[in-house]
Amino acid sequence: MTATPTPQRDSTAKYAWAEGLVTFGAVMLLVAGLLSIFRGIMGIANDDVFYVTRDYVFHFDLTGWGWIHLILGAIAVIISVGLFQGAAWARVLGVVVAVLIIITHFMALPYSPVWSFVVIAVSVLIIWALCLGRPEETSTR
Repeated sequence: MTATPTPQRDSTAKYAWAEGLVTFGAVMLLVAGLLSIFRGIMGIANDDVFYVTRDYVFHFDLTGWGWIHLILGAIAVIISVGLFQGAAWARVLGVVVAVLIIITHFMALPYSPVWSFVVIAVSVLIIWALCLGRPEETSTR
């Protein structure tokens, strides 16, 4: 006896899959935001923990980088709370903040290359999850 998929069961499965992706994106954005806050605090309190390179095109004061990461991390945490509540605005802003996180970590590559690559990869997963999972579309079918 093989169960044939019904349209309602198929729609429910799609909704669960999309909701799971958005939840994954929210969790990853929350983690990226918290880590960015901690990185910002490190840069503001003691910028000697970062390796300083000379002759880098995007040379900024590391305390300034700390403030950028702190503010961006706080915004990411707020947006992730909106994602957990299912707000549509949070999905759009989540993608925007993930892109900004990618840009800031690309510009900070010389200061912590391995960590920047990891955060860039996680941010790409956040963008993928928030763009692919669309629970509001599958619930109307």
